[in-house]
Amino acid sequence: MVRREEIVKKAFSLMGNPERIRNIGTAAHIDHGKTTLSDALIAGAGIISEKMAGKQLYMDFDEQEQARGITINAANVSMVFNYRDEDYLINLIDTPGHVDFGGEVTRAMRAIDGVVIVDDAVEGVMPQTETVIRQALREHVKPVLFINKVDRLINELKVTPEEMQRRFAKIINDINGLIKKFAPDEFKTAWQLKVEDGTVAFGSAFHHWAISVPMMKETNVTFKDIYEYCSAGRQEELAKKSPAHVTVLNMVAEHLPNPKEAQKYRIPKIWHGDLESEAGKAMLNCDPDGPLAMMVTKIIVDPHAGEIAVGRVYSGTVKRGDTLYAVDKKATEKSQQVGVFMGPDYEQVEDIPAGNIGAVSGLRVAAAGSTVSSLEDLHPFERLVHMSDPVVTLAIEAKNTKDLPRLVEAMRDIAKEDPSSAVDINQETGEYLLSGMGELHLEILTYRIIHDKKVDIDTSQPIVVYKESVTKKSPIFEGKSPNKHNRVYVEVAPLEEGVFEAIKNNEISEGRVKNPKQSAHFFIDKGMNADEARSIVDVYNQNVLIDATKGIQYLNETMELLVEAFHEAMDRSPLSNEKVIGVKVRLMDAKLHEDAIHRGPAQMIPCMRSAVYGAILSAEPVIMEPKQRVFINIPIEYLGNVTSEMQQRRAFIEEIKQEGDVTTVVAKAPVAEMFGFAGAIRSATTGRAIWSSEVIGFEHLPRELQDKVVRSIRERKGLKLEPPTARDYAAD
Repeated sequence: MVRREEIVKKAFSLMGNPERIRNIGTAAHIDHGKTTLSDALIAGAGIISEKMAGKQLYMDFDEQEQARGITINAANVSMVFNYRDEDYLINLIDTPGHVDFGGEVTRAMRAIDGVVIVDDAVEGVMPQTETVIRQALREHVKPVLFINKVDRLINELKVTPEEMQRRFAKIINDINGLIKKFAPDEFKTAWQLKVEDGTVAFGSAFHHWAISVPMMKETNVTFKDIYEYCSAGRQEELAKKSPAHVTVLNMVAEHLPNPKEAQKYRIPKIWHGDLESEAGKAMLNCDPDGPLAMMVTKIIVDPHAGEIAVGRVYSGTVKRGDTLYAVDKKATEKSQQVGVFMGPDYEQVEDIPAGNIGAVSGLRVAAAGSTVSSLEDLHPFERLVHMSDPVVTLAIEAKNTKDLPRLVEAMRDIAKEDPSSAVDINQETGEYLLSGMGELHLEILTYRIIHDKKVDIDTSQPIVVYKESVTKKSPIFEGKSPNKHNRVYVEVAPLEEGVFEAIKNNEISEGRVKNPKQSAHFFIDKGMNADEARSIVDVYNQNVLIDATKGIQYLNETMELLVEAFHEAMDRSPLSNEKVIGVKVRLMDAKLHEDAIHRGPAQMIPCMRSAVYGAILSAEPVIMEPKQRVFINIPIEYLGNVTSEMQQRRAFIEEIKQEGDVTTVVAKAPVAEMFGFAGAIRSATTGRAIWSSEVIGFEHLPRELQDKVVRSIRERKGLKLEPPTARDYAAD
């Protein structure tokens, strides 16, 4: 094995040569072999021993990952690979496959330019495979394919060579179908995977061998040979003839783009500033001498170095001691150390030039998603859009009252380290709420609070996160300030479906609209009335505030407070005190006192908030519940048990399909009804079911359940059981 110090030194020497850099990730459905493949690649680079590869799981260094046998955190490693007599720097991010940790995949995709999709030859394309491909293509990340566990087809399923090739063809066709469906228009054809050009490889990551058409030509190993080697138990011999790391990294070096190539088409997608500006040109050209532009994709808390911001440097060079601006936080910090992660280890360097994935300590104000620059006024990168929202919540209490300040600090740290979680510290009700993607995600988060942050806590049973919306247009509702000197008149209505989906998918950016007339066409294209589109003030949490007034005196001076009140109302709805989504709030008129002292925050915020609440309650408000799609694979004889189990959980059976001996049931179910499902489905199928799920968004709760759910939410939050009516917010 090559000495580690030599590898690190060689890696650092390549950081200034973007043509020889490949920023890549692995992505797949859970247990399809991403981390095992990463081990094989890392062993091939000499960082770990080949004997330990596949068993060591070098990238799963967190103790919870080791205990549970799954990847939880995206982990980075840099390695050097020689291709055609030239050294390449491979910056690899190994991502989780479990649906609860999909946020780690989304954030990793922002940092990389290419991805190796790993697919199990036995299971084929599974739901999470589709999800990770969508995540990659949304970020303009180019895919190649590694079909793993080919040895299982031969040794366990005893398939014939012809059947094996049919299975391969189906996997490739299925993935090409997803690329055609989700890729940007200009890449739908160019990024199609083809066996003959080497964008597909086959092998066994665990046994360290892989093959592709170009490698067959080099090694003279054919599919027939593979069948014979595996059948005869000679996979070690096969790994010497056609090593996995050589086959896969040849494919990476040949077919995945370097940063200079990738940034030309990725920057216009992820950065909506002026491409003709100095910063814009520097990013398009991956210029190490331009202004620094870095996107933070992960925060790691190191016991020695403190908070370390990991992210992609798109232009400029970050050095130790630089003064850096966290643009979205409007704050300045000095970088203390810069380096790269080699799995669990942090290696310091002098600087990180454009085109690399680096790590900077000292940026305490930064969070995942932050834009860091040498320019104070750099336009920020587009926000990261996760495939689903946190939908399950725990109420948390410190066992000892003296630990309350430490609990607050621990929860804020968790929110910073893991943006897929949500923390709500409500000083009024005394609630400390922690929300995650699912039960497993919450288990990991609470484990970190107890063991990493050293705070003893008690937790409630999991609670489902609901949201609130409206189903019709309200009448104009008047709100009056506490001093009676100001009045606003508000109307709410459901947001157009096209606009709602565009905001959710980041086609329309959230935040204050700087030039409504210029950006109106985005909203008009999605179905909004032109007059309204030209009067949009703010987009917040999938809701829109529109100024439909004409010539109101002092309104410009007051608008910031009205926007703040709009945010408060959207964060805590009147019926359930949950978030509001899919609502259009129109300011129709206002009567404002001429003296600014009479229209301060204490007057205007309650005035606007009560008007919005009254309008929502006049527009037939509805509770939105999170739904998930559930995929269950079973032998046909258990079909009746499974459909019965799902129907008891208010699930809608969308599809039942048969493929060979396996029946797949696809159902849409409320998250609230799915607690304890793992045990129930095992019992109903005597442990024969293989199942997975994905959160698919929020839908209307059935009307007959709404009153009961609203009362239970209000009771839990310590509010009056009887929800308010519009009359409660009416002006005197």
